[in-house]
Amino acid sequence: MNILFYLVPKHELVYLYDDFSVRQAMEKLENHRFSCVPVINRKGNYVGSLSEGDILWELKEKNIQDLKQTEEMPIRQVKRCRDNEPVNINCNMEDLVLTAMNQNFIPVIDDNRIFIGIVTRKSIISYCYEQYKKTCFQ
Repeated sequence: MNILFYLVPKHELVYLYDDFSVRQAMEKLENHRFSCVPVINRKGNYVGSLSEGDILWELKEKNIQDLKQTEEMPIRQVKRCRDNEPVNINCNMEDLVLTAMNQNFIPVIDDNRIFIGIVTRKSIISYCYEQYKKTCFQ
């Protein structure tokens, strides 16, 4: 099964540029109610993923108590606990199952590491359920 059937394309997603400030990142996360989002650079390359926890621990470590201070901190300087591992556009759905056990979404990149979208854990579970129904109920 081709993963493109399950791809949520980049233009439909919330993502951050690595030169955004921590303040901008916090506002995007808050406005969209996401706990983790992809981060790309201005060339479109996937850089990693930033979570609320990453920001929280950075603020604690730097003893930031005024949100004004976060306007000058680029998110590329925030230590990320764990990045969501990307997959190449040519991988198959079966390869995604193990990755999805540890990530809510799987970033998809092309051969030049350009971020093109994500595959959600929900769509992978849906795929697995459909495969299960085919084998058990036919």
